[in-house]
Amino acid sequence: MSENYNVAENFGSMSFNEATMRQRLPKAVFKALKKTIDTGKELDVSIAETVASAMKDWAIEKGATHYTHWFQPMTGITAEKHDSFISPMGDGTVIMEFSGKELIKGEPDASSFPSGGIRATFEARGYTAWDPTSYAFVKDNTLYIPTAFCSYSGEALDKKTPLLRSMDAVSDQALRILRLFGNTTAERVTATVGAEQEYFLIDEKMYNEREDLIFTGRTLFGAPAPKGQELDDHYFGVIKQRVSDYMKDLDKALWELGITSKTKHNEVAPAQHEMAPIFESANLAADHNQLTMELMQKIAKKHGMVCLLHEKPFAGVNGSGKHDNWAISTNEGQNLLDPGATPLENAQFLTFLAAIVKAVDENADLLRLAVATAGNDHRLGANEAPPAIISIFLGEELTDVIDALVSGGKVKDKHVQFDIGVSSLPKFPKDTTDRNRTSPFAFTGNKFEFRSVGSALNIAGPNIVLNTIVADALSEFADELEKAADFKSTLNKLLIKTFTDHKRIIFNGNGYDASWVEEAEKRGLPNLKSTVDAVPHFEDAKNIELFKKHKVFSEVEIHSRTEILLENYSKVINIEALTAIDMAKRQIAPAVMKYEKEICDIIVSKKSAGISAAVEEGIANKVSTLTESLTKRIAELENDVAKAHGLTDMGELSRYSHDTIFAAMQAMRAVADELETIVPAEAWPIPTYADILFSVK
Repeated sequence: MSENYNVAENFGSMSFNEATMRQRLPKAVFKALKKTIDTGKELDVSIAETVASAMKDWAIEKGATHYTHWFQPMTGITAEKHDSFISPMGDGTVIMEFSGKELIKGEPDASSFPSGGIRATFEARGYTAWDPTSYAFVKDNTLYIPTAFCSYSGEALDKKTPLLRSMDAVSDQALRILRLFGNTTAERVTATVGAEQEYFLIDEKMYNEREDLIFTGRTLFGAPAPKGQELDDHYFGVIKQRVSDYMKDLDKALWELGITSKTKHNEVAPAQHEMAPIFESANLAADHNQLTMELMQKIAKKHGMVCLLHEKPFAGVNGSGKHDNWAISTNEGQNLLDPGATPLENAQFLTFLAAIVKAVDENADLLRLAVATAGNDHRLGANEAPPAIISIFLGEELTDVIDALVSGGKVKDKHVQFDIGVSSLPKFPKDTTDRNRTSPFAFTGNKFEFRSVGSALNIAGPNIVLNTIVADALSEFADELEKAADFKSTLNKLLIKTFTDHKRIIFNGNGYDASWVEEAEKRGLPNLKSTVDAVPHFEDAKNIELFKKHKVFSEVEIHSRTEILLENYSKVINIEALTAIDMAKRQIAPAVMKYEKEICDIIVSKKSAGISAAVEEGIANKVSTLTESLTKRIAELENDVAKAHGLTDMGELSRYSHDTIFAAMQAMRAVADELETIVPAEAWPIPTYADILFSVK
């Protein structure tokens, strides 16, 4: 990025955003499209031809020759099929055309994407449908059109469709509550998200010498480096020039696509960094985060580095999360999680807060499974991440307010009698308590920070769950309050009952402390430690009914996603196991045996000369014992992997993958990592943690 780069002038220049649409579309067409974007109303298809023509002309001016319907299948990453704008004229020439029909609908092959049994392999037809609420953009000489993806029979095969459904659900139910508080003008409530993104940068040469990083995204072997993060010297430290140059180029690429990259800094672990955007609608945030991850990896290559997005690429140092900052706001700009400045706003805020507390307590299993992946299992519960137990942090002052409400007493240190909707209700200042980085779900002044989300995860999943469970709690509140003869009295009783019934989910203490696990068990909170513990709960009767009620998932879609998540977990573990076997057999074991032979040759030579070889014999015996153990562990893991091929039930296979294959991998790794501490550096066949974590100078 040049020193005189004009951010304001270039921001969104590659995005067909609202400003561009206003400039290029007829006034009536822009007004109709804007209504769809702002309120979620159904698109007027009659305007599609005009929008398509303007979008095509703009894209060509930006250098585009092709267009693609950009979608998010259940693989968790994005998918695209490119078509050119060319249309033959019959005389050997072409013109550039793009119709409204091509804008609105595409037809990619759906047979090769995960469907969890919804589609048979021979049933190939699938459809993409334009999502006008997410701006189109130009990248790599191609017009990207954000779309939803569904099967021929109408089931959602993607992440976007249920996310949009969940946003409609929370909007509908939040509006019911707002009407009860006298708000008759708000037309839509939007879930907003700011997704912080943590990542590692390592030298590309080191990456290319590690088969495990190439195939799995994480190191399957590696003893701790002499120095890690103990001195806390990397966190917020001076950014190295090479990394700074990368961050500048990343910012430029993100800004031109209309992505509000705001914050960048070094994270806790060596070679770890973070980027954070400004919040926006959950749908845009999900699309933009997928783009961000893609560009992070692509731009790193240009700087001779590799960006690692795995949740735990290196054992023993911090893993990477993606803190999901979630709130809900009206189209008039009111953040419904802002405590407000007046008693009426306070009461409204407490109503939404109570709904969220209820939602999280009743659906902790869903929030846990929404962040469940093989990669995130390494991170949750580790010393830098929230535990697998879901709880809510509210802070001391807000907890005091709730306690006063429930008890009918006074707010501590305020000496104010608590009463809903009267002037004596205290004004809540923001950020009156310290942040709790050990909490999975923490209130941070005017939003909740869902800290359990993994760095590689598509954020659509967690936000689908958040939107839906909050919508459900709000709908129950609205059902009761709408028929109340005395609104104030009924609301007061409802809030007291809700906070009383669900107080167990509120925990302001240290989530890293082992005593919390015992305390959480006493409170009856679920502790779903692994993906295979969490995911099957998707099919619990209460969860099926919840998603069906709010039309977010059908029962068929839930079953398919459960199958896909468990299958993905098993495949990840299988790939990791095969990679570990290959590295252990073809790299580590031969190197160790060669070193063992060299030691033995020295022993023979010394003894022949009448010199003691006691030191060498001790090393040789230890290496020999560990090598024998490594060989045994390799054989055991190979046998375990072979047995897995006979398992066809995804629940059984995923459980076996976790309990047997993963455990065998860990046992083999322990032996290899000990050998690494003995074998000389020049004889060890792969770059070590010390080499990798400090490779970017």
